[in-house]
Formats: sequence, structure tokens, C-alpha cells
Amino acid sequence: MTSALRRIAAALLGAVIALGAAGCAAPTGGEEGTIALLLPDAKTARYETFDRPYFEERVEELGDFRVLYSNADQDAAKQQQQAEAALTGGAGVLVLDPVDANAAVTIVREANAQGVPVISYDRLVAGGDLAYYVSFDNEKVGQLQAAALTEALASDDAAIEPETQQRGILMVNGSPTDSNAALFKSGAQRVIDEAGLTVLSSFDTPEWSPDLAQEWVAGQVAQFGDRIAAVYAANDATAGGAVAALRAGNVTPFPIVTGQDAELTAIQRILTGDQYMTVYKAIRPQAERAADVAVALLRGEEVSAPLEIEGTPTTLLDPVAVTVENIADTVIADGFWTIDDICTAEYAAACEQAGLR
Repeated sequence: MTSALRRIAAALLGAVIALGAAGCAAPTGGEEGTIALLLPDAKTARYETFDRPYFEERVEELGDFRVLYSNADQDAAKQQQQAEAALTGGAGVLVLDPVDANAAVTIVREANAQGVPVISYDRLVAGGDLAYYVSFDNEKVGQLQAAALTEALASDDAAIEPETQQRGILMVNGSPTDSNAALFKSGAQRVIDEAGLTVLSSFDTPEWSPDLAQEWVAGQVAQFGDRIAAVYAANDATAGGAVAALRAGNVTPFPIVTGQDAELTAIQRILTGDQYMTVYKAIRPQAERAADVAVALLRGEEVSAPLEIEGTPTTLLDPVAVTVENIADTVIADGFWTIDDICTAEYAAACEQAGLR
């Protein structure tokens, strides 16, 4: 069984034992206390495949703790209910990746009122008294995406000519309720502006929905056609939607498409040329850092951090741009994906051409 299948099997097993309307996974053990892990959605593959198992594995290594796990399915009201259920269930620490950064302030306030510290995970809650924040440098994510896009266009014979302004970029941004999406967009926009490139149109994708991204890009293809030189897609899920629309519209030459999260399907699209790049964020150290801090807080220990953001102790990890040239040195070298995961029969020829053996 490949590592991806093992991770998926573990996620499915967790789903089978899920219980209650709040969607909390059945806990075991817990002599040292209870930690709630509240993740935002299942549309983005990383949460169930990587974040949850890495977090739970690290907590298990640190002691006899109970983890109450919930996935909000991109529903802020559901996440509020899950947080309340976790507090009622005895959670001594909340690790919260908010569906809606603004709405989640209520969760933080309710937890604080009960003396329960909150770790803001991956996305920063927009306010509230947070105990810790662990994520990536999210403006840098956008900068890496846009830098790869502009460099690819600059080396392309069909690159945009700024003086004619005939061709340009579509921007498929993330969800307007995700605080990180604004940072990705800001970082990318700065690089695009500095390069003097034209943004034909821009879209903030509700709930990071691949279907809505595809629908919007299809509309832009009908309007701009072959004037679309590139698509800035904020993550791999929306990139998949964009690619489907571009292929259906037979846009020629095929545009440069960015992404983020190093999803397996995105790595395979990079091999076939449908997607130019993704951003790899080493999720294991992020999840493990959150677990370390959660356990320390539950034990009443002080935690340290390399910096502060809005008065919150913070750890920001470095993202890495991935193109076909460095797949082996990044996601494969870290064990995020194996060659067997990536190079299925359908992609064997593309893997061979890329030197993945």
C-alpha cells in the first residue's frame, strides 16, 4: 500500500468513528487532558490527509491525551457548534483553523471565558485573545506563485507584451472569508504589478470551490479566449477547476497556471504540463508545532515563539515553490508523496521524461 493510500485509509477510518451532530471524532485515552482540533473543510485534501494524522500522531507521542477532532465542511456555523461541543466535552485547549476568520472571534471569546487557550492554526483569527499562532509566511506564498508565473511568461515566446496590453492574467483568488487568502492575493498582486503585467479579471472564490472557480474561468474564456496568458490560482483545488475550463475552451497557447498545497493531482498536472507550479508547505512541522504547543499549554507550561503577530506568539514556516524541475528535491525528498504515489500508469511516461524513477 502506498503512503498516500495509507493516509487516506487512516482518514476514512477516522470518519467512520465520527459521532454526534457536532461531528467530533470519538476520543480514546486522555488521562492527561483533552485537546480539540477544529479544521475547516474537506475540499482541500491536505486537512484530512496530512494535518489531522500528523497532529494526532505527535500528540500521541507526547503523552496520554484525548484529541477531539472536528471538520466543519466549510460551514462557520457548524464550526461554532463543534467548538461549543468540544468545550462541553472537556477540551482544555482548542487548535482552531477557522472557516471564517471574523466569525471565529466568537469561538475564541467563548473559550477564553472558560479559561481555555486557543491556538490559531494555519489561518489567523481576526481578533480575540490567542495563545499562539502557527502557519506559513502567507504573503511569501503569493509572491512565490506570482514570481514563478512572471518568470515563466518572460521566458515564453508567447509572453505578454506590456506595451500592447493584448494578453493578460486571470486571478482566481481564495475564499473571501479566509484571512490567508487576502495575504496570498496581496503578495501575488505586488509581484504582478512590479512586472507590469495586465490583470484581465479577478475573482474571490467562495469556499475555495473548484466548481465555482471552473465556472468563473469558463466565463472568462468566453470573453477573453486566447488573450489569457496565465491564471493565478491561489490553491491546487481552484487550479484544477481553472485547468478544466481552459481545456474545455481550447485556449491556445495553454496558459501558465499556478497553485498551492502540493496536492497529488497538482503534482501530476505539473508533470503533464497542465499546471506550471504549486507551493509546497511542509505540513508535518506545522502540525507538530501546534501539537507541541497544545500539550505545553495543557500542562501549564510557558511557550516561546520566534516572533509576534498582533501580540500573539507566532511561528511562521517557509513555503517552497515546486515546478517539474524540483519535484524530487521537495515533495518526494520529504516523503510527502512517493514516486509510486505520483507515477501511476497514466503518468509513467511523464515521470520518465521528468527523471522520476
